[in-house]
Amino acid sequence: MKKLIIFDLDGTLLNTIADLAQSTNHALQRLGYPIHPEAAYNFMVGNGINKLFERALPEGEKSEENVLRVRKEFIPYYDVHNADKSRPYPGIPELLQQIQEAGMQPAVASNKYQAATEKLIAHYFPEIRFAAVFGQREGIAVKPDPHIVHDILAITRTDKEDVLYVGDSGVDMQTAANAGVTACGVTWGFRPRMELESFHPEHIVDEADKIFTLAMSC
Repeated sequence: MKKLIIFDLDGTLLNTIADLAQSTNHALQRLGYPIHPEAAYNFMVGNGINKLFERALPEGEKSEENVLRVRKEFIPYYDVHNADKSRPYPGIPELLQQIQEAGMQPAVASNKYQAATEKLIAHYFPEIRFAAVFGQREGIAVKPDPHIVHDILAITRTDKEDVLYVGDSGVDMQTAANAGVTACGVTWGFRPRMELESFHPEHIVDEADKIFTLAMSC
């Protein structure tokens, strides 16, 4: 049995794409830039919001200055609207409850900025006692850098072989590999199965309850 299950947030625990798209489009529109259809954001998210804004800006406008301008418009709006349409994926609340009741520790490792990560976890999963909830923090490299996983391992005093890392993207699979922990890709998120397969994770699942079975048998 695994002792620690580390989850990505966006595309893994929560379907947040509608609120991310709406908030980014709001910021772009405020600055006079063209906006994007919601589906396009599936391939813009995953590497932190600054990279999201860089990808959303038009060619020739992807400067650090413009990224910061978009960020300034995005954050106040997203802080108000980040739970408008976001919802847990089917089976996720039950899965987290099962993990907790079995004596395993759930944790979160996200590239979403820290304040929003904490807010969403508290809002959608108030009864789950997460061992750690880490988002993008100042001065800490974003995933696929393994720093965030190493911090969770240190806090929980867990060995790498006792960890299952769960995510929906190549960034997550790469993060698990860089951290030396077992990877489990999920197919219900923002990226296609083919992307997960290209990183050769130990496991890929199509339904949330399969994660519990894996965690119990690994």
